[in-house]
Amino acid sequence: MLDSRNQQTGWIKREKAGNREQSAARRILRAAAGALAFCLFLCSFTACAQGMTLRTVSSFAGADPAAEAYVDILNTYEAQTGNTVSDASAPSDEAWKTSVLQDFAAGNEPDVLFFFAAGADSAPILSRVVPLSEINAACAGDPLPESEALREKDGQVYAVPVRGFWEGLYVNTDVFKRCGAPLPTDWQSFLRAIEIFRENGVIPIAVSLSDIPHYLAEFCLLACATPEELAARPRSVSEVPASWYRAMDLIRDLYEMHAFADNAGATYESAATALFRTKKAAMQFDGSWLAPSLPPESMETTRVLPMPKRYGEGSAECYIGGVSMGFYLTRRAWNSPRRDAAVALLRALTREDSLRRLGYVGVGGELLVSAEEMAKGRKMIGPLQDAMNQRARETWLLECIPAVAAGQMTAEECWVTVMALNPFGS
Repeated sequence: MLDSRNQQTGWIKREKAGNREQSAARRILRAAAGALAFCLFLCSFTACAQGMTLRTVSSFAGADPAAEAYVDILNTYEAQTGNTVSDASAPSDEAWKTSVLQDFAAGNEPDVLFFFAAGADSAPILSRVVPLSEINAACAGDPLPESEALREKDGQVYAVPVRGFWEGLYVNTDVFKRCGAPLPTDWQSFLRAIEIFRENGVIPIAVSLSDIPHYLAEFCLLACATPEELAARPRSVSEVPASWYRAMDLIRDLYEMHAFADNAGATYESAATALFRTKKAAMQFDGSWLAPSLPPESMETTRVLPMPKRYGEGSAECYIGGVSMGFYLTRRAWNSPRRDAAVALLRALTREDSLRRLGYVGVGGELLVSAEEMAKGRKMIGPLQDAMNQRARETWLLECIPAVAAGQMTAEECWVTVMALNPFGS
């Protein structure tokens, strides 16, 4: 075979070769090119593509209770297909969001990813991911579901949803009972409970102001703003609702009341959550993702409550929730020989049994009952941060809120700084 190739090369290079030899060489080259193209076509668009390496990214990591199920689904896919999955999942925080967006900006995005959708976070990646309608039109099999909750401004749905979510005020009812504190069902009882816990050496509210002040900020808004004000998308400082300023002042008030741990400005979310889990803190603002990570024995001694209205203000008839994340297929994988392998992985991750495993499992008892009661009869609204662009959101959460809490920035200075970044611009 090697001699034959050398002979063919000699025919091509020999400048004075006869027409017959040149014609033979051209026929051989055309045949070889055709065979190569056919092989590439098969590897790109048929199920014979094996031995592929796919890159994935998700937030199924750390304390996420579905992290093990996610890895198991990837391992099963590898065993069934002969492909390899290189996963780079990490807990969802601002650093993780930024790293994902930076990879897209650098053209280094993964093949399949689990990320935020239908909000400011997804806007920068939409040109680099494939609409589900395009995948469904080109690929056989059951169509991937297009959820209206994840429809983007361009009318397309790009992500397959996995989890709905809600956010609430978690309370350790056994700690309340031990200290004789009233459950925070209205503003007066909320303030009284904070006072009692401080007197008994219990941290009233577990929070990290350094990396995850998100829930505190959203719930202070919920305590102060009407539903209409929460839905506002101001274009300038002059349009910012007055209740938004009161919400920032409330963060400062709680800080001065010693409602948080003394090191809340320097600790991390994982440490703050540990305080709540170990009953050293009585309350925590958080989302439904916290519930499955609590010990089984806490399901009967933990409740989730709506945020009480501040002196008659606020939106007690609302709760924060929605569908914010889903699985994407990137354009980079779609336009490569990995297309079929990547589509198969997307289907494996979004099958009905996979969605059940990746959903919020292990929640029951009083905690589950209280979560259902919180949502019943109340209007669901999305978090304000989800409507902000990345730079404005990070500035608001990671720069302004810690500074406002510590008295280093006023509420007015906070919103002037944030609005200068056009947070709700198109």
